[in-house]
Amino acid sequence: MSGATRQAEGGERACSDETDRQAAPAVAGPSSDHGFTLCVYCGSRPGVRPEYTALAQRLGAAIGRRGWCMVYGGGRAGLMGTVADAALAAGAPVIGIIPASLMRLEVGHVGLTELHVVQTMHQRKQMMAERADAFVAMPGGIGTFEELFEVWTWRHLGYHDRPLGLLDTAGYWQPMLRFLQSSVAEGFMSAPQMAALQNSDDVDALLDALQAASGSASKTRLDQI
Repeated sequence: MSGATRQAEGGERACSDETDRQAAPAVAGPSSDHGFTLCVYCGSRPGVRPEYTALAQRLGAAIGRRGWCMVYGGGRAGLMGTVADAALAAGAPVIGIIPASLMRLEVGHVGLTELHVVQTMHQRKQMMAERADAFVAMPGGIGTFEELFEVWTWRHLGYHDRPLGLLDTAGYWQPMLRFLQSSVAEGFMSAPQMAALQNSDDVDALLDALQAASGSASKTRLDQI
């Protein structure tokens, strides 16, 4: 059974996606403009190192401290739940977007500022991207990889020009970065493509860089993907 998503009153970006209201109605939130919005990709597991959880806590706290809004995949497990809870605790509006199939598995975070339940994974990723001013990937698994590479590809193809970055800790992303550099060396990627993916293990340095780069972003064509 479906109906229109319920949105926080006065939100800057309205949404008309169909949702499964019975699975989880959207949670009404504050009536303020959300401002700069960071899309966060990360693992639905915590990983084996405590550094991963600590990084998620620092990122969430930094989002709130800056007065930003966070949008993410709407889960409450692993690093997804940790970064969402940390952002909420720091006063940030947090918007979750999750497919109905995952809500039925009871992995959705019902304590968010807004929770939108959509029908497909593509709707989820498109809606997250449309709401974002910048993207950051923390450590995660194949879902995080897929989301990162897709939004990076969309940028390369001209559907958006919003900045994206990797937030590292304990050297998690370094093997992948070496592989990507080898792809540049072998002629399958260009140096400018590679340079579009910023990376740092310093939360504030990366967020500063992403915010600065977002100032030149123009209108997107994400409705065409």
